[in-house]
Amino acid sequence: MGIIESKEVRALSIRSDAPHRQSAGVRIGLQGLDKDYGRRKVLSALDLQVEPGEFVAIVGRSGCGKSTLLRLLAGLEPPSSGTITLDDQPLQETHEALRLMFQDARLLPWKSVADNVALGLPGSPRERHGAALAALAEVGLADRAGEWPSRLSGGQRQRVALARALVHKPRLLLLDEPLGALDALTRIEMHALIERLWQTQGFTALLVTHDVSEAVALADRVLLIEDGTLALDQRVDLTRPRDRSSPRFTRMEDEVLRRVLQHPPIEDRPQAPSAPFGAWRWAA
Repeated sequence: MGIIESKEVRALSIRSDAPHRQSAGVRIGLQGLDKDYGRRKVLSALDLQVEPGEFVAIVGRSGCGKSTLLRLLAGLEPPSSGTITLDDQPLQETHEALRLMFQDARLLPWKSVADNVALGLPGSPRERHGAALAALAEVGLADRAGEWPSRLSGGQRQRVALARALVHKPRLLLLDEPLGALDALTRIEMHALIERLWQTQGFTALLVTHDVSEAVALADRVLLIEDGTLALDQRVDLTRPRDRSSPRFTRMEDEVLRRVLQHPPIEDRPQAPSAPFGAWRWAA
């Protein structure tokens, strides 16, 4: 299975040929997308299409623009130029169809687990609490609903953050390295949970990760960003659930990793500003 790699990748809208399934996800379109911080260009002329219900992983060196791309898709920052569309409509500054999971859980320590999940939900207190309990049951934490976040492990806090995002029934879930701080076993358990919820709910998912194995385990496609441009679009034609010990999995992981390592580390990249407090609503 070869890797698709050429300068023309940037100029093409790449369609999915993944098996069709019931999907509630959005279609994402990027055209000529640029992002500058002062004189520093972080993203340059990105063109991309993601089909409804696809799971796409984005890999690349630190500072290549992966997380910046997610921030633009979330509406937390405007692009310097170019267009972003969801279901062929221009992305508004805020969009209720999407939610963003950050690198840390960002739970409010003075609220219970259930109250954290219910943040931003419409309806009566009873309706909000019921929806929160249902979401917690989906991630296996219904019995911890009344506890404080400080009583939970790191993996459990990320499960709460996932429940808080999915309780809103998003059509697009953006995952900004949400599993990076977890131990290896907990990460694998979270992979299975995220994959199951994605399959049952049908949302479109974009995952930013430094972990090539994680990308191959979860994604329909693995994208590589280098110097702010789309350098690789690799389809992952492996049956689900993925067998990490299979020769095909190992071979694909090795191919993608070798391609990532071909490019030297990027020095002195500009740092995107951290999300303001108001941006927490995207995980709420």
